[in-house]
Amino acid sequence: MDLDVERVDVWAAPIKDQAGAVASLLKDLHRAGADLQFVIARRSPDVPGTGVVFVTPLQGEQETRAASRLGFNLTHSLHSIRIRGHDRAGIVGDLMQALADGGINLRGLSASVLGTQFIAYVGVDSSDDAMKAMDILGRL
Repeated sequence: MDLDVERVDVWAAPIKDQAGAVASLLKDLHRAGADLQFVIARRSPDVPGTGVVFVTPLQGEQETRAASRLGFNLTHSLHSIRIRGHDRAGIVGDLMQALADGGINLRGLSASVLGTQFIAYVGVDSSDDAMKAMDILGRL
């Protein structure tokens, strides 16, 4: 299987649960030169009125300095890999089954298809699990 599998750093920032909160942060990151490939934001159900936004990648000193100023931190507890490849029906299920068969427990999964390509971001529990997942997927 022809897959592009790589480790990615995920950055997170708290946000207010209000219109424009995510837009403001993303615009500021863009002004700093960030060309994001993945963004996910959600409310924090345990803390009403707040949420969190996750982004990747941030590269270079200018982007990371701007991100820090905006309240973003590199997440040390989220160990993530990005998987890209040619789409076919059932591909993500097959990949997740291969990880399960290898003993990898997922912390999170986000996947999408655009045209003939799929992309998936997988979160696992540790750096060792990320390396093991990359090895498993690299052998497919």
